[in-house]
Amino acid sequence: MIGKKKAITFFSLLVNFLLFSVLAIAQISIDANKLQLANRYYNDKEFEKAAVLYKEIFDQSKSQHYFNYFLNCLIELNDFESAEKAIRQQYRRSRDANLLVQWGYLYKLQNRLQESTDKYSDAVKNSPPNKTGIATLANTFVSRREFEWAEKVYLQGRKILANETFHYELARIYHYQRNFERMLDEYLDMLKADDKTITRVQSGIRSAFRADTQNSLPPIFTTILLKRIQATPDVIAYNRLLIWLFIQRQLYQQAFKQAVALDKRKGDEESTIMMVARSAANNQDWNSALEAYDYLLGKTLSGNLLLEARLGKMMLLVEQFEKKASGYLPAEKLENEFSQTFQELGYRIETANMIVAFAHFLAFYRDKADDALLLLEEGMKIPKLPAAFRTKMKNEKGDIFVYKGDQWEAVLIYSQVIEENRNNSLGDEVKLKKARLAYYMGNMSWAQAQLDVIKASTSKLVANDALELSIFISNNTSLDTTEVPMQMFARADLHLFRNQAEKAELVLDSILNQYSYHSLLDDVYLRKAKLKVMQGQHEGAATYLEKIVSDYSYDLLADDAHFLLAEVKEQHLLQVEEASKLYKKILVQYPGSVHVVEARKRYRKLRGDDIE
Repeated sequence: MIGKKKAITFFSLLVNFLLFSVLAIAQISIDANKLQLANRYYNDKEFEKAAVLYKEIFDQSKSQHYFNYFLNCLIELNDFESAEKAIRQQYRRSRDANLLVQWGYLYKLQNRLQESTDKYSDAVKNSPPNKTGIATLANTFVSRREFEWAEKVYLQGRKILANETFHYELARIYHYQRNFERMLDEYLDMLKADDKTITRVQSGIRSAFRADTQNSLPPIFTTILLKRIQATPDVIAYNRLLIWLFIQRQLYQQAFKQAVALDKRKGDEESTIMMVARSAANNQDWNSALEAYDYLLGKTLSGNLLLEARLGKMMLLVEQFEKKASGYLPAEKLENEFSQTFQELGYRIETANMIVAFAHFLAFYRDKADDALLLLEEGMKIPKLPAAFRTKMKNEKGDIFVYKGDQWEAVLIYSQVIEENRNNSLGDEVKLKKARLAYYMGNMSWAQAQLDVIKASTSKLVANDALELSIFISNNTSLDTTEVPMQMFARADLHLFRNQAEKAELVLDSILNQYSYHSLLDDVYLRKAKLKVMQGQHEGAATYLEKIVSDYSYDLLADDAHFLLAEVKEQHLLQVEEASKLYKKILVQYPGSVHVVEARKRYRKLRGDDIE
């Protein structure tokens, strides 16, 4: 009988609980509608209507959040008397220190400064004895932009909570105050206590750099950090932060030296040195990147680390060679590096990209097209090779057949790649290659017919390139009775595609001599400039580009010439001020150029802005 009564009692409780839950859900639904309306009134600055609804929501929910909205409405209405009355009533009930902040802020708005200070002081004295309460009170001050008082709250929290340091929170407050040195001190103390916080510290420092329009903070932070390292050499996290800081400043040689010193001290800093290598390579500091890769390869590496170091170095050497950057390896030595790398790593999925790069290098730079094709055939036999890599290799085969002059084999392979990639951007890219091949062969009408189809491509980049080539063909053939100059120019482009610079230059010079008034002349000068860049003759390139900038500033290629000239001056002639002016000129005179985004980025970088 007793058991039965207990069962009935439990059932009654369950029914009551479910009934209460249903009523609560219904009530929440009503609140949601009311809250949506209140928010709309608030956003529309109809504060009188919003105040009524927020007051009802607060009375129902007892949430301080909605009380603050109600209070804001009264403040916007300049109804300070009602606002103070509401605060006073609420504080009498809850004794919540956050209300003292609102009270003090209300007095400040009325220029009752001493009363405001008294309320703020009372709020700090009544800081809750727990971390969440401290953070909430500080955030209330922050919401009213009272950063100094938020700082006082956290410092008070340190006193009353023995195990809480609030380093991160104080660092953020000092960030708001633009007191960056004290901000860094807090971050460094936090890092000293726990080296796992380094990512958080880096994020905070990065935010400070964004706020530093004068770019003055990086050297200051470096100095402070070096002093910390000297004072506490056992805190390894400081060394890692210094390396990261050098990378942010693009001081890769210094970053590398610090990383090596740390590695010799600890013996396991391969990942740190790899980070330096990657960053230096991405920013074209070839020497620092190669030093880092060589240092890693001088150690006993295995697994993914060996792969990344070997592949990273090879791809860097290829990029350095193709751009004829200072210190690039001669073609014969680079080929030996490739061969040695494959002897070490073999043909496998992880080296698939390098197989493509080596095949391209053999064909286009060593005139070993047949060896390149054999290499790709070997690559395509790799067990379980993903379809994306197989397609990449097949695509490269098509390019090599273009190099060899086997037009029909190239068309066949390109058609296979297109068929296999109908639903992705690669298919569109290869369609453009087929159209370019028709152009190279001098068949302008067939090339233009294909380009007109590609212009509707889903890939914007490919569509833009197709449109550019289509306009180029149209502009330079429609007014002439002969297509000979265009066919000559296309033949020069084919030589350029094959990296046959001397042959291309001879054809371009023939156009200048035989058709000195043709509309192609600015295009000829641009191609000759690109040839000089390929040959590492950057002063000669600048001469041709300056001719386009001065004599053809009205023409379609003007923005291309400006951008390439700026790039040459910045990266090769080291004429940074002139490069900066050219990048700025693109932004002002050619706002519709495809180079605008990159020009703005480079202009800001040369100006000293912090670029994420």
